[in-house]
Amino acid sequence: MKAYLANGLFSIGDRYVNDLLARELRAAIPQIDLYVPQENDAINDKNAYADSLAIAQADLNSLKESDVLIAVIDGVEIDSGVAAEIGAFAMLNRPIVALLSDVRQQGRTNAKKIEALIADGTENQFIYRNLFVVGLIKQNGVIATTIEDVVALVKELGK
Repeated sequence: MKAYLANGLFSIGDRYVNDLLARELRAAIPQIDLYVPQENDAINDKNAYADSLAIAQADLNSLKESDVLIAVIDGVEIDSGVAAEIGAFAMLNRPIVALLSDVRQQGRTNAKKIEALIADGTENQFIYRNLFVVGLIKQNGVIATTIEDVVALVKELGK
């Protein structure tokens, strides 16, 4: 199985999550051929140079070859590169497994939170994700809340 891991890759937090997720996927699914853009020094060694066309071509080629897209959609907003990768991959009609680990998903049935939101829209204690991107994920995939769930879902797809 070929898979593509999409996430931001410029902050220490993103790189840490990418390393952790890649390590867990590779340990649980030894036969996985996992493309992690941050591991591609030809386009992501920031001491070197790669132009936008080289970056687009490398990532698009890997997306086209992949059986599944694993996309981290955490953060203040979905990373713009991840959103683009989801859009491109959705056109292939292949499965997408997304990770949204934001703790603001908790307490969705808390009546006080809902009442506060209804009374004052600025009291939104919930998370928002772009609904177009969420819809693209849901057309052929699922949104998980833990790394363990992502690994289990991808493993199941590989059977």
